[in-house]
Amino acid sequence: MNDSDFQTKDLLLFIPLLLVGGLLYWLNKNIDGLDDIIAFIKEWQIIAYMILAFFSFGGSLLWTIAAGIAAGAGAMNLYVALTVGMTANYLGDMFLFYLGKYQKEDIKPYFEKHKRKLALATLIMRKYGILAIFIQKYLYGIKTIIPISMALSRYDFKKFGFYNIFASITFVSSIMLLSYYSTDKIRAFLETVDRYPWWVPMIMLASILALIWYGMEHLTKKKK
Repeated sequence: MNDSDFQTKDLLLFIPLLLVGGLLYWLNKNIDGLDDIIAFIKEWQIIAYMILAFFSFGGSLLWTIAAGIAAGAGAMNLYVALTVGMTANYLGDMFLFYLGKYQKEDIKPYFEKHKRKLALATLIMRKYGILAIFIQKYLYGIKTIIPISMALSRYDFKKFGFYNIFASITFVSSIMLLSYYSTDKIRAFLETVDRYPWWVPMIMLASILALIWYGMEHLTKKKK
């Protein structure tokens, strides 16, 4: 692969990131508070669905939750949001699997920098088998590693695609529906965050880190 090919690929990947980043920057500067966000989504639903698709392609948990809240507030159609989220999430993991199966040389430098994550992904795959396809969607930090690792281990493309359908449906529906039916409680919590902007995010961060640590310890613990 020559330098011109590499630069072209980088540019094609950078353009959507730049567009979404610019949009998020504009939203941050021009929209204040949850009510403003909901009002913006109602007026520009197509943009909201595009943002959801973009981040769901990368397996984003946060934007899946956000879509559920927006649907609960009447700013988005729940069924459309579910369809967009599931489809994009499915395609995202299929893309990662494709990279691992057919673009091995291009992704080797990436794995050189993430050997520990690769080892963890391999351990989860060996311990849970097919269930790893479901589990990895909830694990921040290695959700991009497991599909690639399975491809590198010569796992069948069609089988992965088949199980990934149900994994994507399970992940998006469980997270989005949970946030959809908890919209009022989440909005009340966000109002509390506005009143106490310092200590609440710190507690949230500590809780998330504790859950990640516990999950990693449990998933990688060897059976006696």
